[in-house]
Amino acid sequence: MKNLLTDISGVRVGHADDAKLASGVTAVLFDTPVVAAMDVRGGGPGTRDSTLLDPVNTVERIDGLALSGGSAFGIEAGGGVQAWLAEQRRGFAIGDAVIPIVPGAVVFDLLNGGDKQWGRFAPYRDLGYAAAAAAGDDFALGSTGAGFGATTANLKGGVGSASAATPSGVRVAALAVVNAVGCVTVGDGPWFWAAPFESGDEYGGRGLPPSFTPEMLAMRLKGGGTADAGENTTLVIVITDAVLTKPQARRLAIIAQTGFARALSSSRSPGRRYRVRCRHWSQANRSACRIDRTRNDRSQHGGSRGRTRRL
Repeated sequence: MKNLLTDISGVRVGHADDAKLASGVTAVLFDTPVVAAMDVRGGGPGTRDSTLLDPVNTVERIDGLALSGGSAFGIEAGGGVQAWLAEQRRGFAIGDAVIPIVPGAVVFDLLNGGDKQWGRFAPYRDLGYAAAAAAGDDFALGSTGAGFGATTANLKGGVGSASAATPSGVRVAALAVVNAVGCVTVGDGPWFWAAPFESGDEYGGRGLPPSFTPEMLAMRLKGGGTADAGENTTLVIVITDAVLTKPQARRLAIIAQTGFARALSSSRSPGRRYRVRCRHWSQANRSACRIDRTRNDRSQHGGSRGRTRRL
């Protein structure tokens, strides 16, 4: 295992970004359609086709997912991923028509210093197509794709990934786009809140500090006293090869919210949106559950450019 989302067989990830724009798109594609459900919390979600993922609705399987910067403008990224899949004749068949099903979610990175004067149409559809075309087993981490313009309260944000296996052989993997209002580190570091879950020495092998000072425990918010919860988002996808029904996938999506509290301080604040998407994927009698979770965390591009590690 490579500690990546693609450690789950049949999953591919691709990125496309624009340095001048300071934004980008991450596409996650499946070799065969997957069953999906979503848990949405908060009042300002930025999603595409999320209603399809409600367990009461008939369309269960999806072909890909688009994660994007650009806030509501980035929802168009799903159309680009959909266009690439349509060229491959992959999608939901109704008669002779084939319709790729590509839900999406966005992060807010409009105030990060990039050139957002793109003219009449935003570039996210084209970025989505490019990300889908680039999808494969290996993919970059850090300031790339949907995480290109992401920040946290004290370090540069970005894309992280991780995977693990249970003693019985069930695999679980995650991909995160971290654009949080809070911190992933204890104070200014070098310790990470997620240190107890470190794989190898990906956080430097430092563990947690021997003791905690008041400064370490003080809440730090991006923007300080002007922090706005509506300007931040963190997205996470989790996939497992355990067999789940659509309602079970929804329940797992709800449970997975706990992971944010393990890795971020603060993990919740008034006005954020939390979005979790969980998928059940079938191939050769295996399934994959994928959870995509979003939280409104503030995004500005001006934070220090610390390293983005696997999450």
